Amino acid sequence: MNPDLDLLHPYPFEKLAQLFAGLETPTLSPIALSIGEPQHPAPALVREALRQHAAELCRYPTTAGIPALRDTIVDWLCRRYPLRQLSADNVLPVTGTREALFAFAQAVLDRSRAPLVLMPNPFYQIYEGAALLAGGTPVYLPCTGETGLQPDFDAVSDDTWARCQLLYLCSPGNPTGALLDIATMQRLIRLADEHDFIIASDECYSEIYNQTPPPGLLEACADMGRHDYARCTVFHSLSKRSNLPGLRSGFVAGDAALLKQFLRYRTYHGCAMPPHHQLASIAAWNDEAHVDENRRLYREKFAAVLDILGDTLPVSAPEAGFYLWPETPMDDQAFARELKRTQNVTVLPGSYLSREVDGVNPGAGRVRMALVATLDECTEGAERIRTFLRGR
Repeated sequence: MNPDLDLLHPYPFEKLAQLFAGLETPTLSPIALSIGEPQHPAPALVREALRQHAAELCRYPTTAGIPALRDTIVDWLCRRYPLRQLSADNVLPVTGTREALFAFAQAVLDRSRAPLVLMPNPFYQIYEGAALLAGGTPVYLPCTGETGLQPDFDAVSDDTWARCQLLYLCSPGNPTGALLDIATMQRLIRLADEHDFIIASDECYSEIYNQTPPPGLLEACADMGRHDYARCTVFHSLSKRSNLPGLRSGFVAGDAALLKQFLRYRTYHGCAMPPHHQLASIAAWNDEAHVDENRRLYREKFAAVLDILGDTLPVSAPEAGFYLWPETPMDDQAFARELKRTQNVTVLPGSYLSREVDGVNPGAGRVRMALVATLDECTEGAERIRTFLRGR
């Protein structure tokens, strides 16, 4: 077996199952606020497109994606961001951003140079696993800022930047909801030029926001007049934007030279998107009405849940995304276990989404709550959390 498999940490939900092992829960109906799986209905136009194009199952899909899908993605990017000189060579459809974020590290890291892979902390666990199985060493960025939710790029030494081959960003952040601004992104782009590393920006939560669309890495490039998007890639998905986690459809966009090599890797990897999924994805990327409605539903849930929890738990709405990231009045694992035991509500301990660095785990003392269920379930979950906190 590949010895690097032994370097992998248990996945957060594996840890959660262990935490709850042997736990007797009340007869209350279970409410899951732990996993970020959208529960809003899948758009009818996408379901209809899948039905109409089911006959395409008799054909092998192309790894590069059909031209119509790549053109649709280009059009969407140019509507969503102020981009110019973007072509089909700058985009590549992928079977969900999870597998693409993982595979990207396998394709771009040079093992012979003892690569460092920088990532936020807390973080989406795929970044770490991708780095380890590609022969890289993860470097966890500490948090900074008034809220302690932003990666502290000032804390990175010149030697670390010099050895960095890949920098993972996540904006809007999972689990924090924090955003990187254009100036910060442009600073990182200049560092990538200086030290010759690649930026992979996970932007799969970009379409879940209150009023103002979050900026993106390609937008930061364009603002610099950098229309070749050198060293920069972004990852977008229909899972969160369009409530289609089961479709496994997303794309990577940016530096055409990098994507040419990534396509070469993926041709051997064998992960082409099914033809009818590609055609259904065109329908999803071309429609914004269902995305507007999706945002409305999240706004409604945030308002209701925050109103319930406001006087019992220090929590505020994120800048974007669908997670709450509150501090807990006790150890985060104890909080999650007792909440499950007494109220049958599941949340994810923040320490499961972070790594300890210099004796500090930035996720400790927090939990992640995903407001993905129905309004009634989210408000019922919030009521039970309030009951739990008041009964301590």
